[in-house]
Amino acid sequence: MRLRVTRVAAAMTAGAVLAGAAACSAPSDGKGGADGGTGDSLVVGIAQEPDTLSPLLGYGKDGNSKIFDGLLRHDAGMELRPALAAELPEIGDGGRTYTYTLREGVTFSDGTPFDAEDVVFTYETILDEKTNNPSKGELDALDSVAARDEDTVVFRLKYPYAAFAERTVLPIASKEAAAGQDVNTGPYNTEPVGTGPYVLTGWSRGEKLTFKANPDYWGGAPKVEKLTMAVIKDDDVRATRLRSGDLDAAVLPPALADTFAGDEGRRVIRARTADFRAVTLPTANPVTGDRAVRRALDTAVDRQAIVDSVLGGAGRAAYGPVPTDSPWFAKGTERRHDPDEAREILEEAGWKAGEDGVRRRDGRRAAFTLWYPSGDRLRQEHALAYAADAKEIGIDITVESGTWEVIEPRMKDDAVLSGGGSPADPDFDLYPLLHSSLALDGFNNMAAYDNPDVDRALEEARRTNDRAARTEAYATVQRELAADPGYTFLTHIDHVYVMDDAWQDVTTQVEPHDHGLGAGPWWNVEDWRPKK
Repeated sequence: MRLRVTRVAAAMTAGAVLAGAAACSAPSDGKGGADGGTGDSLVVGIAQEPDTLSPLLGYGKDGNSKIFDGLLRHDAGMELRPALAAELPEIGDGGRTYTYTLREGVTFSDGTPFDAEDVVFTYETILDEKTNNPSKGELDALDSVAARDEDTVVFRLKYPYAAFAERTVLPIASKEAAAGQDVNTGPYNTEPVGTGPYVLTGWSRGEKLTFKANPDYWGGAPKVEKLTMAVIKDDDVRATRLRSGDLDAAVLPPALADTFAGDEGRRVIRARTADFRAVTLPTANPVTGDRAVRRALDTAVDRQAIVDSVLGGAGRAAYGPVPTDSPWFAKGTERRHDPDEAREILEEAGWKAGEDGVRRRDGRRAAFTLWYPSGDRLRQEHALAYAADAKEIGIDITVESGTWEVIEPRMKDDAVLSGGGSPADPDFDLYPLLHSSLALDGFNNMAAYDNPDVDRALEEARRTNDRAARTEAYATVQRELAADPGYTFLTHIDHVYVMDDAWQDVTTQVEPHDHGLGAGPWWNVEDWRPKK
């Protein structure tokens, strides 16, 4: 039987908490960071804040939410481990059923017990057509979810989906707290109730989120008792506030982070990632929609120079969403930097050099606009380097910055310096990025890429559990992307953090694109211990 807890925990759980929290005040000095807390507090500078704290709308879907737990979690090596589940799932019916036995004695932060009905509620609500969860397509394989009893949940799939267990790191919401309200606008979005190690105590949008340790967390009360995530979009401002002592930790571009390398009592931490930077090449644009232009740009860009100069070596050249050190990477799809070959491609396609050095065909200049989000120094420098390489082969790129509200309506026609990446499974990146059915569906397939061979391979790869078949399907995708690039992939960047060196058990995982919240050196902050 599930234990009913009568005592109600004071506040709601938090998980974004870890957003950028890499650093900490010395636990023994009794001093805090920007909020003047105790020595067991962290004040972290992060670049972005979530739109919602509800997993029903997509918050924390890749795990490490800190307000919530999933059925499973990732360990330091990105292997799946039990969380709200007592053990890894039992897989049956040729990969079409996943049965989870739940951990006993777990409660939500308001004191109510966790059971199978909360799991069913979470997944069914996400899949409801009325729910505005932009990531619900990630559960396309799910046919039904049912509670066999209060301790057992059975998922039935439409087809064998090899990556399904990875999808069950998704946070579980409280049915009692979230049901009976508008899922898209109700209070649960800003007043979350979860089972995680932290509880939300305040959220001033655009300014900060604050959290406290959950004293009744099933995994044990965290030693880091207070977390503050200061929302600071501008990289330079974040670095300035860190240097002034206003922050205990921050995520920073490599060049800015390196300026802290000699500081006593601080650590610069670099984490390997699946986080790519790429230029979208919209098919609706008459210049970027031309395959010859896309191939020429793919050949002209000097990826290694960007790694060396923009990233200071903190990253790798990228030839697609799959990192070159991934076992899923298709060897032989690397593209060499060859401006002469790029010029030949353009010449053969009828793009002739004009008097101003910009190529033309049928009276049209080889010119387009490339946007990047304002305040993002790394994307700005990637964009400028890319434009400089394009200029060498006669393509004129105008680099502009703006908010996402400015950029999103222009994505159909203008290029964007985009980012993304998940280390969990190649389906998580390749399908939403390249499948034609998701063209311009929010931030999915931003280039409106349409390649029938790629579509078929993506569908084959997600509908089989055969590792060899999946490997070959994803190799097909990568070879097609090399021959018909809808994006110019530039780099996979290392994430770089600066934090006070006051805690033990600080490690990193291979990180996704989204970081500063759950991903970062603080992915396991609930397990940190103060240095003696």
